[in-house]
Amino acid sequence: MTGAVATRRVTRWPAIRVFEHHALVYRRTWRGSLFTSFLNPVLFLAAMGLGLGTLVDANNPQGVGGTAYLTFLAPGLLAATVMQTAAFESTYPIMAGLQWMKTYDAMVTTPLSPRSVVFGQLFWVTTRITLVATVFSTVMVIFGATTPVAALVALPFAVLTGLAFAAPIQAFAATQRTDNKFNALFRFGITPLFIFSGTFFPISQLPELIQPVAWLTPLFHGVSLTRGVALGTLVEPLLAVLHLAVLVGFVLVGTLASFVTFRRKLIK
Repeated sequence: MTGAVATRRVTRWPAIRVFEHHALVYRRTWRGSLFTSFLNPVLFLAAMGLGLGTLVDANNPQGVGGTAYLTFLAPGLLAATVMQTAAFESTYPIMAGLQWMKTYDAMVTTPLSPRSVVFGQLFWVTTRITLVATVFSTVMVIFGATTPVAALVALPFAVLTGLAFAAPIQAFAATQRTDNKFNALFRFGITPLFIFSGTFFPISQLPELIQPVAWLTPLFHGVSLTRGVALGTLVEPLLAVLHLAVLVGFVLVGTLASFVTFRRKLIK
């Protein structure tokens, strides 16, 4: 009877079982991510927003678009930090589950399907980046970079930005046999986006030939949406819909691609 009940629970809420696995593992390993997930972004915001920001505001009393540099930087850095966390959670943990520890192989020998594994992984990443974004938003409020209401409203858009990276990256990670290409992904993908997608300065300051490239990246749309909501500067509804549509599109395409790549890896 107990086995039948357990089977019905797995069948009814399959992705939750995957999420539960990640949560139990994280309960034992959270200390290892304390600095990279929480303290490092705080120190970065303090150094760039308060340290460099003081120099920027001193040389440009009008600020960036009429806003103090710390206020301008904080929402963009929120979205970029969530991107980095989502990218990490969608690379090495996927490799561990599919290649090193074969956790996902064990899961699909139960009533769980590869699609449930995909959804469970995305649910877990959503939880992780929401936690990181919440802590970062709290620090933004403490630093005086935004108001509690603005930080709360901007939070879901930052999380959506992270998912726009998590879904496609996990689909890519599922096709790899080793982690060799992950270094290239972070070095030539995540890091340049972190710098050149409007996080630290408006893309209008980029060369004209490069500016259209920024529009093709999800981080630019995530930063624009998160900053616009946090600062109340997103006054064009069509532009907001465009930013939102691009992010949702990346999530949907990445999720559909994950169904394919996970199934090919797990069903043999």
